[in-house]
Amino acid sequence: MPDLTIEQARLPGQPGPAPGPAPCAAPALTGGEAVVRALAAHGVTDAFGIPGTHNLEIYRHLRPYGIRHVTPRHEQGAGYAADAYARVSGRPGIAITTTGPALLNIAAAVGQAYSDSVPLLVVSPGMPLRHPRQSTGLLHEMRSQTEALRGVAAVSHRVASVAEIGVAVARAFTLFRTGRPRPVHIEVPLDLLEAVEPAGAPRLAPPAAPPAPDPEAVRAAARVLGAARRPALVLGGGARTAAAECRALAGLLGAPVVTTANGKGVVDERHPLSLGVSLHSPAVRSWLADRDAVLAVGTELAESDAWGPLPALAGRLIRVDVDPAQMYAGLPADVPLVGDAPTVLGALLDALTGALTGALTGTPPGSAGPRDDGADVAADVTALRTARDDETRERDARWVPYLRAIRRVLAEDAVITSDSAQCCYYGALPHLPVGPEGRYLHPTGFGTLGYALPAAVGAKTACPERQVVALSGDGGLQFSVQELATAAQTGLPLPVVVFDNGGYGEIREEMAARGDRPVAVDLPAVDLPALARAYGGRGTVARTPGELSAALAEALVTPGPTVVTVPEEDPR
Repeated sequence: MPDLTIEQARLPGQPGPAPGPAPCAAPALTGGEAVVRALAAHGVTDAFGIPGTHNLEIYRHLRPYGIRHVTPRHEQGAGYAADAYARVSGRPGIAITTTGPALLNIAAAVGQAYSDSVPLLVVSPGMPLRHPRQSTGLLHEMRSQTEALRGVAAVSHRVASVAEIGVAVARAFTLFRTGRPRPVHIEVPLDLLEAVEPAGAPRLAPPAAPPAPDPEAVRAAARVLGAARRPALVLGGGARTAAAECRALAGLLGAPVVTTANGKGVVDERHPLSLGVSLHSPAVRSWLADRDAVLAVGTELAESDAWGPLPALAGRLIRVDVDPAQMYAGLPADVPLVGDAPTVLGALLDALTGALTGALTGTPPGSAGPRDDGADVAADVTALRTARDDETRERDARWVPYLRAIRRVLAEDAVITSDSAQCCYYGALPHLPVGPEGRYLHPTGFGTLGYALPAAVGAKTACPERQVVALSGDGGLQFSVQELATAAQTGLPLPVVVFDNGGYGEIREEMAARGDRPVAVDLPAVDLPALARAYGGRGTVARTPGELSAALAEALVTPGPTVVTVPEEDPR
């Protein structure tokens, strides 16, 4: 939906300004309407949340302003749904909560959005403007909602007037557009939601040009990459908007590509130069350490990306990031390129093309070293993939045939939502190939459980025409299993594939590795397909890859959620 003009954003049914040169008086709105008007003015068409006693004035205005609403069964689910909506649509995800416990319920999702650089806006009521600091026992009262959310969000702001609401929303959208996108919380005192005050004209986040890199830094990066004999690309979530440039650079340099979980699929994982999500592999980490030039785009190069510390690099590290702080975090950059990925990589491609062309014609001399033969590089990548897979072949064998079955059924542009489950981080991340047309959404860094199912609801809301599949384990699913009711209510096809290992398999194995007797990790069996039916969906069990293919194909055309349980071998 395009941004509304000031005229379009006024109260529905309200007459327009009187003709003549005199300015019209600022409209008087309730705080609740001011919230919804500001969201609509920024093109918001969908929101997730749960009505409560204190936020009804917001809900009253959603429909008149054309904002559709999805009601999850828990605020944490609302946050994960809005998070996935943002990742898939490219627009900020909007979540509405009420006060106190509802806001704390969504805090885990806000923390995940912060970790994964997702533009998530949470709007909540707060205690009244003149509420005393001394506790009075008001419903949902807590010491400070803004202080609580500042611990997990980029910004938590409490407004003090109806007129300030539009400013606060415009500021949030400005932050989303001009820097590293991270979650924002806006608190509106509950008495302001009902108060009628002058609201002023709608405030819109101003257009902003993408930050451009320093030209000398671009030239320095081109010199390093042009002279490299063993270059490599490491792509994170920040590279997603520059997928075409990343592919062009990989081809121009003959550089193998490895991605983080958030960068999965930026370059097609079936491409001859792709190593996929494999920074956790000892073979790949050893290979990366030996590169003479590494171009890292939109990634923190964090321990959560590599499942441990990344090794020191023998060569030069070029980092591309919109966040200047990333240039000295983790592995510090030898050549920092601050700016958004498409702008930086476009400039780098231009400079590199000139440098390599000059090297081929002998001008300027020495600007590029001899390139490795492309066929040899592809063969090296194939050998490295084999070494990577050999490291975990025995462990991952239980998932690989089923993941191949999933891949055979899904369209290229399918969206797969993932959980912090073994079948996802050991299985699907390295073994379920995705290309740039598709998406794989995984909760990295913060590493929350229960993400996959509500995230699938959010992704399907954003793109109802695309296939969306949730992939989870039995332990993780039960953190948010109530969102099966939400999926049923939407009536959209939504397969939920659950690998059932009888509890918290990862923690069970960690306990055993320590020599401990496993405690509190073996969960009583739950008939998840029956639970899906109870929520209004469908459910079945797939005991072979062929059965999974058939069940998934049917689920993709059946309205509502379908839980497909894949029993794993008993690990005890």
